[in-house]
Amino acid sequence: MSEEANPFESLQEQIDDAAAYLDVAPDVLTRLKHPERVLETNLSVERDDGTVEVFKAFRSQFNGDRGPYKGGIRYHPGVTRDEVKALSGWMVYKCAVVDIPYGGGKGGIVVDPDDYSEAELERLTRSFAKELRPFIGEDKDIPAPDVNTGGREMNWIKDTYETLENTTAPGVITGKALDSGGSEGRVEATGRSTMFTAREAFDYLGKEMDGASVAVQGYGNAGSVFARLVEDLGANVVAVSDSSGAIYDPEGLDAVAVKDYKNETGSVTGYADADEELTNDELLTLDVDLLVPAALENAIDGDLAEDVQADVIVEAANGPLTPDADDVLTDRDVYVFPDILANAGGVTVSYFEWVQNRQRFYWSEERVNDELETVITSAFDDLVDAYETNDLPNFRTAAYVVAIERVVRAYTQGGNWP
Repeated sequence: MSEEANPFESLQEQIDDAAAYLDVAPDVLTRLKHPERVLETNLSVERDDGTVEVFKAFRSQFNGDRGPYKGGIRYHPGVTRDEVKALSGWMVYKCAVVDIPYGGGKGGIVVDPDDYSEAELERLTRSFAKELRPFIGEDKDIPAPDVNTGGREMNWIKDTYETLENTTAPGVITGKALDSGGSEGRVEATGRSTMFTAREAFDYLGKEMDGASVAVQGYGNAGSVFARLVEDLGANVVAVSDSSGAIYDPEGLDAVAVKDYKNETGSVTGYADADEELTNDELLTLDVDLLVPAALENAIDGDLAEDVQADVIVEAANGPLTPDADDVLTDRDVYVFPDILANAGGVTVSYFEWVQNRQRFYWSEERVNDELETVITSAFDDLVDAYETNDLPNFRTAAYVVAIERVVRAYTQGGNWP
């Protein structure tokens, strides 16, 4: 895993790679590579013992040409300004590639939530919500869950915003609990869109999903949901991992049983029915039909990419491959289906949630899943069309060509004024 790749520089390189195949003015391209604004704030929060601790937090609003800023808030000790900028940029192009009317945003707090009580996390979340209040809103910027956050934190943000604004505005945030205005199907959405992308990819490449061997790096929500759903298609999940390490069984693992074990113990390692334990890097270089990186950024760098043996990679995580890894895998004819399509289920169902909040009319889970499948399969067809029509080197470039064209059209149609 690369310790040095800067995610913001990776994003800019990906945009440049795609722009080489487009007629985009240099000044417009520069605009597309930088956030419109970044909030950096220090949150002073009282601990349970009465002491006060200061936490650094960020919110990046990258581009709003196609609609309100949209993107999650993560709690992680590794959060940085450049990471949040990169993630907000990826959100712009993710929303554009699946053609939903949002721009891109992202937020984060530098914190390890395991070190704090629920009461402390609530005070931290409400403190951040108070700082975000002038910048967010149903038609401005709509946060959502991300790494180490979920419905609980989103409910706190919603309540803080509504209390301070003296209003009811469930659409100010998505990923909420159902009783607080959340959507059916939201929890499984990212794993489900990754499954849809993998299914369409195998069909396009003429490969059989039934019996295909699959390795999943990262067994949180997205990775575990994907594993269960791809297993339902007949695939054989032979390896999974989390931060503690990886487990492997060439005969196949039970995706649901492994998730239950992780829920009980906190990790996948030690699972009795696995054949052996591996490192995360060893999992990433297994000889499998399909590899799904579902953890954090920069999981595969250029050096590790030389040892990747998978035929197809579908990215459930944001930015799991560095640009150098992309170059290596393209040269080696490994098919990579990018994050901005594969994991777009989360933001797509967040869009559905926002629509339901605005209409005060809620959908069944079946409708949510059907609508999600329509969006992802349509976006996959657009990606393939761009790939073939423009004779592009890989599917990531194709995704960015589709997305950049849409963002540029929205910008030029709106015009520019002082």
